[in-house]
Amino acid sequence: MKKNLISMIKGTGKTLTLIFAGFFISMVLVSGCNKDSLVAPLKTSIQTTESTSTHQLRNIYSGWPETMESGSKTSYSSGNVTLSSGSWNFYDALIGTSSSDHKNGAHAARIQNSGKLTMNFNLSNGATSVSVVHAKYGSDASSSWGLYYSTNNGSTWIQTGNNITTSSTTLSTATFTMSITGSVRFQIRKSSGGRLNIDDISVSDNGGGGTNPLDNDNIAMGNPSGAVTNVSFPNNYLLVKPQYDLAYNNSLGECGWVSWHLGSSDLGSTPRCDCFASDAQLPSGFFVANSSAYSGSGFDRGHQCPSADRTDNSTNNAATFLMTNMLPQSPNLNQITWAALEDYERALVNQGNELFIICGGYGTGGTGSNGSANSVNGGNINVPAHCWKVIVVLPNGNNDINRVSSATRVIAVDMPNVQTVNSQTWGYYRTSVDAIEAATGYDFLSNISTSIQSSVESIVDNGPTQ
Repeated sequence: MKKNLISMIKGTGKTLTLIFAGFFISMVLVSGCNKDSLVAPLKTSIQTTESTSTHQLRNIYSGWPETMESGSKTSYSSGNVTLSSGSWNFYDALIGTSSSDHKNGAHAARIQNSGKLTMNFNLSNGATSVSVVHAKYGSDASSSWGLYYSTNNGSTWIQTGNNITTSSTTLSTATFTMSITGSVRFQIRKSSGGRLNIDDISVSDNGGGGTNPLDNDNIAMGNPSGAVTNVSFPNNYLLVKPQYDLAYNNSLGECGWVSWHLGSSDLGSTPRCDCFASDAQLPSGFFVANSSAYSGSGFDRGHQCPSADRTDNSTNNAATFLMTNMLPQSPNLNQITWAALEDYERALVNQGNELFIICGGYGTGGTGSNGSANSVNGGNINVPAHCWKVIVVLPNGNNDINRVSSATRVIAVDMPNVQTVNSQTWGYYRTSVDAIEAATGYDFLSNISTSIQSSVESIVDNGPTQ
């Protein structure tokens, strides 16, 4: 339940934050989902950021992601290519298969000059997000490109979000959020620089035909700080991704919280990519940690949403290695006690459950392998004193929020960020949700009825730990 909501979010105006939070929640409730909604999609102007959609809140269209694997085009001359998703026009573009083409699988699109990849077909159910995997070709110079959409069969095109600069040969994902209803098609348009590889394009729809708009949503249980995707609130800035959602605190250089849904479909055989990377989704002017930001600090790059929770495909696994999903954690916390809890969470899923998980840190000052520290990266990134987690455990099913009851198992832990943390097993650090709310100022499980919140948030879990 609410306990001094966001009172500890530095630099955030409370009144305006709550206004924006209400707007965000209203947007979520009308957006459609995996188990889908009876509420009509919101008809509004396009509001986009270089951001992402929530995990399974909306469906990825059938036949997507477009992986480029089924097509063939060996010249840059303009021409149509039949891919698994449909017919595309490649202008100053081809399908590359060489060792210099950076790709998942054997094929990737390669665009030169001011080339374009254009859908020749419409998607009928609008869009809430488009994710594009990209890298520069070979040793070419960096390139700039953008995403455009058309709602009139390609007669006119409108850019959504900002141009993306691709400067690495390592594949990364740029994702754009929007609220488009009705028929839509997309175009990727290169504007400058060297040749560009494009692969694995995903589009999430803006509707459906199910029963609950929050089933499987990464923040179905609530947005605990009222975070919003608005640069006026840099210390409570919402980043929405297919794999997880998070609130970014620019003053601390790290996430305040990360929230995700974990089900059996998220677990597969994709190996850990170890591809730590900056998060290009952060707005211009924000502090952006790079992959070496913790180097020499004595603290691990501690995943919040674990790599092992997103092993269904390489794109989702790679997203967990973005630095916005990390906190500086003591090695014994990250590798032993925290990891044991993560293993137990996946064991619960394998036993027929689905989980809603949120975690983060609070306070300042931890102890790593090099001793105590309040920050890393020259003071840019706060070292939290404690790392916490809240887990809602539900048997697999639909209508998730309405299935939470006073008997639902809710696990809350609060672990010190020190090297001696592994002197106890993770179960020792169990606490109540109420206690974590008091420590953080957040309001957890706010989408649940207050009577049920009162019941489950005051209890300290005493269930199995392995």
